[in-house]
Amino acid sequence: MADKYTTLEQHASYGIGLQMGQQLADNPFDGLDIEAVAAGVKAAFTEQEPEVTDEQIRAAFGVISERMQAEQAEKAQLLAGAGEEFLAENAKRAEVTVTESGLQYEVLAAGAADGEKPTAESTVRTHYHGTLIDGTVFDSSYQRGEPAEFPVSGVIAGWTEALQLMTPGTKLRLYVPHELAYGERGAGNAIAPFSTLVFDVELIAII
Repeated sequence: MADKYTTLEQHASYGIGLQMGQQLADNPFDGLDIEAVAAGVKAAFTEQEPEVTDEQIRAAFGVISERMQAEQAEKAQLLAGAGEEFLAENAKRAEVTVTESGLQYEVLAAGAADGEKPTAESTVRTHYHGTLIDGTVFDSSYQRGEPAEFPVSGVIAGWTEALQLMTPGTKLRLYVPHELAYGERGAGNAIAPFSTLVFDVELIAII
């Protein structure tokens, strides 16, 4: 089959369309009509009279926005509930310690009992592996093969608290409630709002 798009200009134009389509696919709404999208793009570019009025568009945007917000709120409630249930069951295990803030941890490896502990002003070198409660990995210095360095006060609250309990050589598994993690905001596409997180954290050194 002959190439339908043969010129550099056509290739670039098609690429613009691909990028727009990918952006729409990343943030779709139920009922999105890609043919109507293409018609709207063409009408705007060629300065044609729109087939849908501004009033209709504003009304549709309002309804779709409210619908998406309601769906997001429902998903957030489900995630928050699942996290709370997970933490409640996890707290029953004898090897799990629950702190006053609600952070949960268990010791996977113990460093020297008389070793130095970081303070909130310290900078540390760590290895870590982070997952959602369903086991989905969202970040891992182990997988990258390179430890991470950061200030103790520059990370989520659950980490800041846990690091100050550790001496070099200690490895903890943290179970972090959403209010000690990324809360109602979440973090990018990987961590939804109200997500409870699980981290294996190894303190290599205080820098």
